[in-house]
Amino acid sequence: MSAFREIARNGIWKQNTGLVQLLGLCPLLAVSTGFVNGVSLALATVFVMAMASGVVASVRGFIPHEIRIPVFILIIASLVTVVDLAMNAWLHELYLVLGIFIPLIVVNCIVLARVEAFAAKNTPLAAAWDGAMMGVGLMVAIAVLGGLRELIGSGTLFAGIEMVIPGAQALQLLPADYPGFLVAILPPGAFIVLGFMIAGRNWLDARAERRARLAAPAQASV
Repeated sequence: MSAFREIARNGIWKQNTGLVQLLGLCPLLAVSTGFVNGVSLALATVFVMAMASGVVASVRGFIPHEIRIPVFILIIASLVTVVDLAMNAWLHELYLVLGIFIPLIVVNCIVLARVEAFAAKNTPLAAAWDGAMMGVGLMVAIAVLGGLRELIGSGTLFAGIEMVIPGAQALQLLPADYPGFLVAILPPGAFIVLGFMIAGRNWLDARAERRARLAAPAQASV
């Protein structure tokens, strides 16, 4: 269980794909104009990463080393096709909003990187868990980024939730006469907010490291 906890900690915090490794920035920045859009794409990515990692770990012994990358991409593409067709059938409005970014999961470097770096060398259960946690780390980053951009840009949260839950409505968190801050929902706003998020994460890590260094001499003396 400690190994699985460490995998979860790596995926969500220590090796967060969006805030530390800075992988998959194209969908992270482009789809994070709102909370619902970002989390929806992230959930699709979580599913693909978990399933692809588990499948690759299960069949890696049968795949010749020379053709492993094309086979990995074929497995990922098959799973993305399932997600693409399912969203088109059951969440058509959301499918139209996300557009090309759903099939682009196939070439997302986050997915292929974890399949090659972890799934191809570990057990299916550990690989599936690693893929899921890496996807959850991306989802956390894109949820915070999308929520902040939506709140600052228009004063709302969960805009577009009716595409996922019929009858649900967005929350108006700022006054109704809030004029909005257009830059927040434009591409420059994505870079600015992400920069602050990375700075905040680095500050938290630095503070934790200072506390650990200060606590070490006290524990040694005891």
